[in-house]
Amino acid sequence: MAADNALVSVVVIFFNEKLYLGEAVASVQAQTYPHWELLLVDDGSTDGSTELAKDFARQDPARIRYVEHPGHSNRGASATRNLGVSEAHGEWIAFLDGDDIWLPMRLERTVDLARANPDADMVYGKTEYWYSWQGASAREKDRVQPHFFAADRLVKAPDLLVRHLSLRAALPCMGSLLIRRNAYLNVGGFEKAFRGLVDDAVFLGKFCLHYDVYVSNECWDRYRQHPGSDTAVAAAEGRMQRAQLDYLHWLQNYSQAHAIDQPSLHKALRGAIRRVSTPSNTFGSRLSGACRRLARWVASA
Repeated sequence: MAADNALVSVVVIFFNEKLYLGEAVASVQAQTYPHWELLLVDDGSTDGSTELAKDFARQDPARIRYVEHPGHSNRGASATRNLGVSEAHGEWIAFLDGDDIWLPMRLERTVDLARANPDADMVYGKTEYWYSWQGASAREKDRVQPHFFAADRLVKAPDLLVRHLSLRAALPCMGSLLIRRNAYLNVGGFEKAFRGLVDDAVFLGKFCLHYDVYVSNECWDRYRQHPGSDTAVAAAEGRMQRAQLDYLHWLQNYSQAHAIDQPSLHKALRGAIRRVSTPSNTFGSRLSGACRRLARWVASA
């Protein structure tokens, strides 16, 4: 397929997102880039979002398909994204969660950047943490996540991962990624054992070990902030530290199993495990955190 009309398979996963799914789909339909297919992948919803997704597929069967696990089962975010990709026909994969939205230029700009940077197997940009969907009174809380390093460039593997582990780079949000499908398949997609929370970090960790990534300073997507999200619930229940440690230990085992000889990576991993294992309420950890935030601010200035 010619580069100027490359098909992008948009994988929208959802679980009980009836309140927001229509906005997510509308934001895909509003894209200025016309060469896309949309897979609405249901993780066993029970709130009526299944029927809503099937309606979208009936209205535009040439471009929109409804997909679900056998028996309408719930298998978690990783297995659900993998299911969507297994049904995809595109050269490129783009993800969107059922409660988030894209801005209209999202696909056009990422495809343009992928075309201009043929060595990149992933393209991503910045993401807006979106509070003002609740109303204008929340607009002052909206913020665009910084990268914490100089972007608009190709980052060679595994530098992006080393930067992330060393708190010198933020991980991208799923809604901003454009991924070459063959590269996705080569790393085995998402790890099914991680049903939520750090499933994205695990995938990005192993992907960035093997493939180069183009990082843009542009922002094309909005990550809806609401108390019912998996991340918000886990934070409220105090489960984030355990999840982060699970991710780091998995990444350590993965790099050893694949005989990845990168001293900078292993050093960064050991440091990240030590940091996350340290109780966050000690004076030393607070001081260390303040110093890291200052260093990131200086690096991004």
